[in-house]
Amino acid sequence: EKIWNAIFEAGKPEGIRPIGLGARDTLRLEVGFCLYGNDITDTTSPLEAGLGWITKLIPEKNFPSKALFEKQKADGITRKLIAFKLKDKGVPRSHYEIADAEGNIIGEVTSGTMSPTLKTGIGMGYVTKPNAAIGTPISIVVRGRKLAAEVVKPPMRSLE
Repeated sequence: EKIWNAIFEAGKPEGIRPIGLGARDTLRLEVGFCLYGNDITDTTSPLEAGLGWITKLIPEKNFPSKALFEKQKADGITRKLIAFKLKDKGVPRSHYEIADAEGNIIGEVTSGTMSPTLKTGIGMGYVTKPNAAIGTPISIVVRGRKLAAEVVKPPMRSLE
């Protein structure tokens, strides 16, 4: 409690206020940060999540998806974590299906929210690798309706 009070006392001139998980999720999605348990898990590999660049393979060390990582390093990945922006009005949520331009289901949303800064729904999800290119048109299936979206490159907003 002492630390909390000290932080808020020091931040008073800047107008510091406590925020909740919804604000954290919006901010992390706008800049493309993964959340463990949603966008990355013990069953996803760093390569699928675009995190291969920070994953050093040490042969004598083990980690939950090591076998998958080694296989994908040799054979390539079949799915990839993407960021997207909705073109239609709506809010994407975890576990909503992602469809390609022809309506085929190609993946699933892992995280989604409404971005007040961008004034549209945004999110992340895994799709088949051929559908992961920046600019690819996709749809997010929300209660049976297909909402137009596009694969985008994070960050979705300026970090300044």
